[in-house]
Amino acid sequence: MASASLVIRPATPDDAVAIHAIETEADALLVDALGAVDWPPAGEAIERLTQPGFVLLLEEGGPTDRSPVGFVHVLDADGHAHLEQLSVVPAAGRRGHGRRLVEAALEEARGRGYTRMTLRTYAAISWNAPFYATCGFLESIPETPFQRQLVHTEAALGLDRYGRRVQMTVEL
Repeated sequence: MASASLVIRPATPDDAVAIHAIETEADALLVDALGAVDWPPAGEAIERLTQPGFVLLLEEGGPTDRSPVGFVHVLDADGHAHLEQLSVVPAAGRRGHGRRLVEAALEEARGRGYTRMTLRTYAAISWNAPFYATCGFLESIPETPFQRQLVHTEAALGLDRYGRRVQMTVEL
C-alpha cells in the first residue's frame, strides 16, 4: 500500500472501537516479545478519549476507504504532556507510522503550550526506549506526583518483572 495516503486527525468518540482494536493488536506484539501471558487487556478507549489531553488517530488509504492503523494518546498531567500510549497495528508496522504519530503529538503539544513531554516504557525493547530516543526523548527521573504514581502503578501491576522500565522526557 505504498501509494496510500495518510491522515492524522483528532480522534472522536466514534473512533473508540477502532482505538481499542488497534491497542489490542499492538499489545499482542509486546506480550509475545515479553512472554507476558498475563498482560492486562487494553482499557476502554472511550476513557482515553475523555481524559484531559488528546488522542490522535492515523488513518491509511484513499479518500473513500481509510482504515485506522494507529493512535497516540497524550495526557495532560501535572501541567505537562505525558505520552500515555502509542499503538500501531502490526500489519501496518515498520512503515514510519509510529514516528509520524510521535511527531504529530509533539507538534500538538507545542501548539497547546506544553514545554515538555514524558513517557514510560521498556528500556530494552527496540520499539520502546531505543525508538523514543531517536525521537529526541532522553531517560529522566520521575519528578512530579503523577510521574511517581506511575512508577508505583507499574510496580503494582508487575510490569517491571518483564524488564527495566524507564521514564523518558523530551523538551518541546
